[in-house]
Amino acid sequence: MANLINTCLIGIGDVASALVQGTENYKKNPDNIIGLLPEITQYSINDIKFVLGVEVNANKVGKDLSEAIFAEPNCNLKLFEPSFLNAPVIKGPILDGLDSNIKNIIPIDENQKTTEIIEELKRFDVDVVLILLPTGSHKAVKFYANAALEAGASVVNGMPSYVAKDPELVKKAERLRLSLIGDDVKSQIGATIIHRSLANLFPMRGAILDRTIQLDWGGSSDFLNLLTPMENGNLRYEEGKRQSKTEAVVANLQNRDTVECQISAVDYIPFIKNQKEAYMRLEGRIFGGAPVRVDITMFVEDGNNSAGILADCIRVSKIAKDRGVGGVLNSACSFFSKHPPEQLDDIVAKKRLVEFIEGKREC
Repeated sequence: MANLINTCLIGIGDVASALVQGTENYKKNPDNIIGLLPEITQYSINDIKFVLGVEVNANKVGKDLSEAIFAEPNCNLKLFEPSFLNAPVIKGPILDGLDSNIKNIIPIDENQKTTEIIEELKRFDVDVVLILLPTGSHKAVKFYANAALEAGASVVNGMPSYVAKDPELVKKAERLRLSLIGDDVKSQIGATIIHRSLANLFPMRGAILDRTIQLDWGGSSDFLNLLTPMENGNLRYEEGKRQSKTEAVVANLQNRDTVECQISAVDYIPFIKNQKEAYMRLEGRIFGGAPVRVDITMFVEDGNNSAGILADCIRVSKIAKDRGVGGVLNSACSFFSKHPPEQLDDIVAKKRLVEFIEGKREC
């Protein structure tokens, strides 16, 4: 079993910045590690090796990953400056990743040569490809998932586009004995997981949840992208993200078909940078039909909130690759993703994931 997990990042945005900073920081400071699943014993954070990045931003292409993670418009909190990683950032094809307002803040250099992605993934012997493209980049996500599988790499899809729920990709992954984890990463302590936990508390305590809302706002390029109007008049947020978050919140409620649930990205506020803020309200009924209402607000550094989960996904993907497990890793998808093929209660999903890690469950 190889000791290192050669990892390629598709999209070097704020989440990638947080992931690289945190991973390299923990390698230098192993006594300060928090935010990772201790049950994953086969591989440690030290085993994740970033070997390649893929971007279209002219200010990132051609740089080492250690430098590219700090290029604008990235605005994630700078907690650690990695040493040179010898992980080049190459240019990928411009598909639908810039079909939103982020095209106004992403510089493109036509003189930079687009690289043959499959060849580069093979050349760098990539084990795991992590997709972190702008929400709504459905064509690009599928392109890179296909390229990863062709190159012999497993796929972790952090975006709401379909990979783990795409029948064509699933069949291909099964045939090639490569794993898929997705879709749309759940943050560590994010609005969706908190909202979901509070929603599930109602039936657990014998109460009824009648209606609930969640409003999110932030200052990263992700929010600028999400709030872009499309030709049909809807915001780009509607392209999978709202459905993904709504399903994650109400999936395990017995009255999920009747509960009123509204989840919205409400504004892009540049000066708060990669900070994300959210407001949640839950309204329902308790004994005797008396009303109950819960209001909660939260604040978090958005990139870091996903990074720890993705570090776990990378390690679990390599465990699956070592075992020759192909197709959807259902236990990992249910625990790590908002929009998995199978929605499970978080406690059940965690139990099944640990069983997979320990070799007691096939996927």
